[in-house]
This record gives sequence, C-alpha cells and structure tokens, in this order.
Amino acid sequence: MTNGQAEHPSAIRAVGLVKTYRGSTGEIEAVRGVDLEVRSGEVFGFLGPNGAGKSTTVRMLTTLMTITAGSAHVAGVDVAADPDGARHKIGVALQEAGLDPRQTGRELLTLQARLFGMSSSEAAARAEELLELVELTDAGDRRIKGYSGGMKRRLDLASALVHRPDVLFLDEPTTGLDPASRLTVWAEVRRINQLGTTVFLTTQYLEEADQLCDRIAIIDQGRIVREGTPSALKDDLARRRGDGTTPTLDDVFLDATGRTRVQVDGDVKEIQA
Repeated sequence: MTNGQAEHPSAIRAVGLVKTYRGSTGEIEAVRGVDLEVRSGEVFGFLGPNGAGKSTTVRMLTTLMTITAGSAHVAGVDVAADPDGARHKIGVALQEAGLDPRQTGRELLTLQARLFGMSSSEAAARAEELLELVELTDAGDRRIKGYSGGMKRRLDLASALVHRPDVLFLDEPTTGLDPASRLTVWAEVRRINQLGTTVFLTTQYLEEADQLCDRIAIIDQGRIVREGTPSALKDDLARRRGDGTTPTLDDVFLDATGRTRVQVDGDVKEIQA
C-alpha cells in the first residue's frame, strides 16, 4: 500500500452524488448524496451490502450511468460534462471478463491497443509489456479458452491498462477464484498500484479490502456510513466497544450497516454486491 497520500491531488472526487429512478411505486432514490474523495496513488475500497447503492455509484463514476444530481470528477475530468474524456483516463475491469475465447492473450491486448489509436508496432510492444506485467508472457500465444480463471482475471486487468489509465476501477476482481489465484491477483493489483495507477476496488471479501486498501468507504441505503483506513476504523470500533476485544473489518462492516452476525449468518465475509 502507498503512504503519504494526503499531499497528493484527488483522483476521484464526488460531491452530493444522487441517482433516482422511476419505479412502478414512484421515485426510487438509489444513491442519496454521496461525497467521496480518492487520493491519487492509493488503493481505495468501496464496500456495501446488496442494494446499498455501491454498483450504482461506480456506474456513475465510470460514465456507464447518468448522474441525477451532484458532480463527479475522475482524473480531473467531469464525467457528466466530458464522458469521452473521462473514459480515456480510466480503465474498467468488470466482474465478468469480456474476453473472446478464440483469441490469444497477445491478440486481445494488441487489438485493444489498436482501438486506442496505437500503431501496429506500438500495439505489439504494449501487449508484450502488459503480458510481462501480469506474468502471462509464456501463455501469451495460447487461446484464451484454455486459460484458468485466475489467468483470465489477470488478462482482464492487463486489458484495462492498455491505454495507461490514471484510475483503474476493479469490480470484484477475485470473485469465484481459488485462494491461490486470489493471492496472485492481489499481487498484480499491488504491482499496478506501485507503478502509479490509482485503484478503486469493489469487493465482497472484507479480508481483501483489509489487505489491499489504503482507505475504504462503506455505503448503505445510498449514503456513506463509514470512511477511513481499515486500521483507524477498527480502532474506532474498539474504543466505542470498550470491552478489550480486537474488532475485525467484518465487525466494522456489521456495525456500520446495523447488521448482526445472526442476520448474515454464513455470509459475514462475503458481502453480496
């Protein structure tokens, strides 16, 4: 994780972000005035239970959904006023990787680079660079249909980095992976971040947020209910409890959202998106 982000500019800034829908029963307020600031160079975790507004917020920040009210800037670009400009500043790796199984890893990355306007030689060089970054050089000329789940996730990360984005949005990058593959993806996220890319991470796994994130925010019922470093949030809960126990990030999440272990029995560490 990075240190000293306080002196860095904002990579993401949202003020009073609102999203409403027209439903059969009237207006539905999915996001209700979200304020967020993600510092340049950090890994920021965004957590929330099912229906909390997490996915809606992310879709607004990545230009995939219109903003009802408020404002959002990503890498200094107003996502509502200049969505095309914002898209050139961000990379997005969704939970379901959109990979053509008939292509090789190298072909996919080369095509992506060409779509971003690189010449043939530039695209080939960028593909090779990214295959090396995510440790897929040896598999680069194999068809994607033969890749394991972990390899596909790493290739998807590489694909989102083709145009050297300032901010990388990762939507549950390790869901469905075995423990060894999950650790490998964690290592890739750290490596990408150390090269200077700001990472905005949504995850079901509280352990993942605890291990990877410099700061986290928890959203519930369309509002941010906790924000801070994992250690500070755990320390705050320990002080409020005053019983000498050491809280986990699971406990912080349950406390912040007003849930109990009985209510989420068997699902404490996996927050449904």
